[in-house]
Amino acid sequence: MNEEVFSVPDELDGERLDKIIATMLTSLSRSAVQKLIEEGDVTLNGKTVTKAVKPKAGDEICVNVPEPKELQAVAQNIPVDIVYEDEHLLVVNKPKGMVVHPAAGNPDGTLVNALLYHCKGRLSSINGVIRPGIVHRIDKDTSGLLIVAKNDNAHMHLAEQIKEHSFRREYRAVVIGKMPADEGTVNVPLGRSRNDRKKQAVNGINPREAITHYKVLERYPGYDYCSFTLETGRTHQIRVHSAYLGHPVAGDGVYGNPKNNLGLEGQCLHAAVIGFIHPATNEYMEFSVPLPDYFINVLERINK
Repeated sequence: MNEEVFSVPDELDGERLDKIIATMLTSLSRSAVQKLIEEGDVTLNGKTVTKAVKPKAGDEICVNVPEPKELQAVAQNIPVDIVYEDEHLLVVNKPKGMVVHPAAGNPDGTLVNALLYHCKGRLSSINGVIRPGIVHRIDKDTSGLLIVAKNDNAHMHLAEQIKEHSFRREYRAVVIGKMPADEGTVNVPLGRSRNDRKKQAVNGINPREAITHYKVLERYPGYDYCSFTLETGRTHQIRVHSAYLGHPVAGDGVYGNPKNNLGLEGQCLHAAVIGFIHPATNEYMEFSVPLPDYFINVLERINK
C-alpha cells in the first residue's frame, strides 16, 4: 500500500469525498475510490467516513492506495505504416482507432505492441515498459504522424524540443460551424475538468499554458476545414480549444455532440505534418502524410 495525504483545495470545497479523491489522484477511478472508502482505506481528518460526505477546503484526506498491477507490453505482429526510420528514431503514420500504448481496457493491439515487434525491442526506456519509445501521443481516434525514439539519447533530445516549443505539429480538422476568423490564435490555459476527471477544460484544475494557432482552409455549409498548429502540447488541446470557440471538431463525442450525419466514429482530426531537429545529425527534418480515406469521405459529404 502507498499512503497519499493531501488537503482539499479551495476549488473542490463541498464536493463529495469520492469525487475529490478521484480528481486529485488521477490514477484512481471513482468506482475504485468508492471501494477504498468502503473498505476503510480512506480517512478524513483522521476518521473513516462514507463516500457521500462533503469535506471542506483545508480538510486532510489520507488514502491507502494499493500497489498497481503492472501491465506488460508484448511484441505483436501488427502492420505499421513507417514514414521514416533510421537507427535513432521512427516516424509513424498511426491509423484512426489504434491506441498508442497499453492501458486498462486496451492491454494489447496497440502501436507499442506493433513497434516492439517491428523494432525487436530496441526502443527508448525513459517512459517505462508500457510506453517504450513514445515521446508524444495522439488520441485513439486521431490519425496521423507521431515520432518514436529508439534510444534514450534520441528520446531526451526530442522531448526537449517539445518542451521548448520548437517541435512542429500541424493538424487538419473538420469543425462544426463557421470559425470566428479566417485565422487566429487561442491562448487559454487548460487543466483537468472539475466535473469529469477524464476530460480537460479551459481554466480547469491546475491549469497550464495552452496555445493553438488555427487557419481556415475551406468553408463548407455548416462546417469549416481547418489547419491547427500546436505551440504547446496539452492533452486534447485542439479538441478543447475548438469547443471553447464554439466549434467542436466534427465527430467529437467528448467535447461536442456524439451524434453526426457524417458517418464518423470519433473526432475528424489528423496529424498531417511533423518537424524536428534530428537528435544525431542536428538537421531539420519535416514529414507530411495525405489525408486518410475517412477524412476525404467527410470532406466529400460536407461539400455536397
